[in-house]
Amino acid sequence: MGERAHHRPMAPGDKFFDEIETGGDPALLREAADRAAVLMVRGARASGDDAIAERVVHLAETEGLEVLAELWSGSPADSLAGALWRLYLLRSWVYADPERAAVEFEAGRRAAPVARVVAGVADPPGPEQLRAMVDAVLRGIVQADFADVLHRAAAFAHVVAVGRATRHDEDGRVRGASHEDTVRMLGLAEQLESAARQEMLGELS
Repeated sequence: MGERAHHRPMAPGDKFFDEIETGGDPALLREAADRAAVLMVRGARASGDDAIAERVVHLAETEGLEVLAELWSGSPADSLAGALWRLYLLRSWVYADPERAAVEFEAGRRAAPVARVVAGVADPPGPEQLRAMVDAVLRGIVQADFADVLHRAAAFAHVVAVGRATRHDEDGRVRGASHEDTVRMLGLAEQLESAARQEMLGELS
């Protein structure tokens, strides 16, 4: 992996994005969003600070998911900004409906045992265990290798997608998720896995 420039560690939260001033110019917003993503991942990880790790975990709450969406949702999946958006989107979904997340993960883990192990969810995978897992994933932005963070999130999304595809009622009909929902979750898993491979090659920026 190639050498990366070192940056002053940033402390997400408490108006983390206040210094982004774009005047409404989409190109400037994209540039600022990319810069914030790079500094957040590379700088925050360089710090290894537990307090910063916790602020990273709760960034969507302190800044608002809509702020993160404005900054990062339009970024390519194969970019740091795009990868961060997908990580926060996954956490927000788990927190919004942890019971459904637990049911779908439980349904998929027997059909995807390798991905289940990589995801690292406690057994049995109840709502609280899934919340703890997804928080640990985001904490890893600061405390672990970012490729491992992406691999773990991808594995979790893959198991959930498999669970959505395999849950059936007595009449053989799929329960709880539409085909479109299943495809979206599988696509998220594939995007995170691809970003992880790029990160391992030193090509994610």
